Amino acid sequence: MGYHHLALAARDMKAIHKFYEGVMGFELVKVEIGPSPEGGWAKHFFYRMEDDSKFIAFWEMHDMPGTENFETNLSKAAGVPDHINHISFDVKDRAELDERRRRWLDAGLEVLEIDHNWCHSVYTKDPNGNFVEFCLTTGTFTKEDRDHALAALKSDDLPHSKPPAKVDFHKPQAA
Repeated sequence: MGYHHLALAARDMKAIHKFYEGVMGFELVKVEIGPSPEGGWAKHFFYRMEDDSKFIAFWEMHDMPGTENFETNLSKAAGVPDHINHISFDVKDRAELDERRRRWLDAGLEVLEIDHNWCHSVYTKDPNGNFVEFCLTTGTFTKEDRDHALAALKSDDLPHSKPPAKVDFHKPQAA
């Protein structure tokens, strides 16, 4: 079972639109506009990711009580480091992962690239300050992997995982 959509608050919908449609390549396909039960009103924008069953959505809130100073960065709002709460999207192959990295760099964004030994990821930040990731699974999962994961539910006394095979920081080319 997958999910239908992830919905997040946004402070600057024009910047969100520029990033999620212009850079990420997701298509804005729907907006719902209406009152909020708490007061005020909102626009709820839906961006199609692959097909009509997978979306990322953003709320633009207007005159809603208690939303004057909301935090859009999920990690900052939770009081944890930026990399903890993040949004990860899949890619079908290495060529698509490389293309996603190139698009971010061409858009002037910094990119973190990590080979996690079982998946390969590229990361940047969206206009809300959230880490977004494209991730390609490169390994397979064994019975030993599952057993180790189950053991980690019961114990904090397990060896640390092998460090990433490679970590690269990519800066966009100067204009």
